[in-house]
Parts: sequence; structure tokens; C-alpha cells
Amino acid sequence: MSQPAPQTGVRAPVGVDTTRASIARVYDVSLGGKDNYDVDRAAFDQILQAAPRQRDVSTMNRRWLHRATRYMAGTVGIDQFLDIGAGLPTVGNTHEIAQSQNPQATVVYVDNDPVCNAHGRVLLEQNEYTHFVPADLTQPNTLLQDDEVTRHLDMDRPLGLILCGILHHVDDELDPVGIMRQYIDALPAGSYVGITHFWNPNDGSELADLAVRLQHQFTEMGLGSGWYRTKEEVAAYFGDLEMVEPGLVELGQWWPMGPPVREPFPEERLMIGGVARKR
Repeated sequence: MSQPAPQTGVRAPVGVDTTRASIARVYDVSLGGKDNYDVDRAAFDQILQAAPRQRDVSTMNRRWLHRATRYMAGTVGIDQFLDIGAGLPTVGNTHEIAQSQNPQATVVYVDNDPVCNAHGRVLLEQNEYTHFVPADLTQPNTLLQDDEVTRHLDMDRPLGLILCGILHHVDDELDPVGIMRQYIDALPAGSYVGITHFWNPNDGSELADLAVRLQHQFTEMGLGSGWYRTKEEVAAYFGDLEMVEPGLVELGQWWPMGPPVREPFPEERLMIGGVARKR
């Protein structure tokens, strides 16, 4: 990997522990949400010291999710989605975008943080096509065989698998490539996979230096996770899937809604994503 991972092992979900920063709650802070605590805001402040425009990165990541979901639900007609590492519900969730294209599109959200699931179940209890499941993305076989997942998703039909801004929180030692291989092997033909991930150009540039500093803030000063990997490493998550054009690119370059209104901030350039199809 481009940067060695600290010795960490498997982390238990933070849940309702307000003495530790939570990935989901810190992301909520970055999006201007209110489901967070002082420890989460302090962790995000550490990140802002290295990347003052990191809030823009979260917004950009969210907009990519909207475009990718709209593409899958609208352009290619996927009507069931598995969104892993979904985090806390916020404005413009996957189910809202998918169901704007197809009101009967089914979305199953997965997160291992009990706070995310509690919030999700309350907010979505009136939506019969949307469900929250407590499970761990690092255990694909267990997750895919969960009764709630198999009840609501037909694994014999194409589905959209979304991992938006979550794999960079998976330690190297847990083998994220191997984890993704298990998910892809289980997908039926015609399925799509969408992934976004922190990126280190690893080319000696100022952007690469910023990626190293940001990784330090995430792993040592903030959340304890958040690795900036090379494009080749991120591409390996897709295995031999067929990439949708324009491939694995900076998020603002993937099916933009129109011409850019400004140059991207350096922080925004350090996240890449793509969508791929299983033949």
C-alpha cells in the first residue's frame, strides 16, 4: 500500500460512546448535521487543520452518490440497492434518489454503528421500500446472508452495491480487496458497484504531500482510520468488473451535471470514484 497502516485490528463500532469520535458522526459534522457530539466536532477540527475545505469534500462525495444512484436507478434500470456503510441519514439519501427514478426501488442500508441504525429506523419507518440492517462490511458472507438483507433483496436479480466513502476506513490488514472480491463474487450478472475512496497520487506532488498529511490527521489525530490509497489500489476493489466511462476518476469528473463553476480545491481532488458492471 502507498502508506503503511497503523497496527489497529478490527474496531468495535463506537455506537453511543460519546467519549470516542464516530466515523458516521464526524461525517455528519462535515455535512452540517446535528447528530454529533463534542468529541466528533473536535476530531473534525483536527482534520480541518490540514484541510480547511474538507467540508466541500463531503458535499462533493454526497453529490457523486446522487449522480451514481440516479445513473443506476434511471439510466440502467437497477431497482434494488445495497448501501454499505451508509452512516446517519441526511438530506438526499440513496433511497430518495433511487425512488425519484422508480418509486418502488428497494434500498437496504447497512451500518455497524447502532446509532445509525436507530436513527435510520425511526426516519424510514413509513417507507416500505427502505430498510436499515446492522451488520459489518468486513464480514461479507454474514452480511449477505442476513435475514433482513435476503428478505428485501433478490440476490438472483441485478442490484446496485454502493460503498461511498467507507473503504478508506478499512485497515490494510483486513484485506479490503479480498472483502470486495467476496461481494463481487456474490453479485448476480448485470449488477453495478459504486465506490468512492480517498486518493494519494503518490507522485511527489503537493497533492501527494497533502494526502500524507491528511492521512496522519485521520489516523493519528482524529478517527483512527482514513487511508489515502493509490489509484491502482482503489481500482483493485473493482476486480475484473467492466468500468463505466469515464472510469475511476476524481469525483467531479464523473458524470458532472454541467461544466465546473470553479477549479476544485486540493482537498476535493484527493477523492476518486467509479461505477462498474458485472457481466
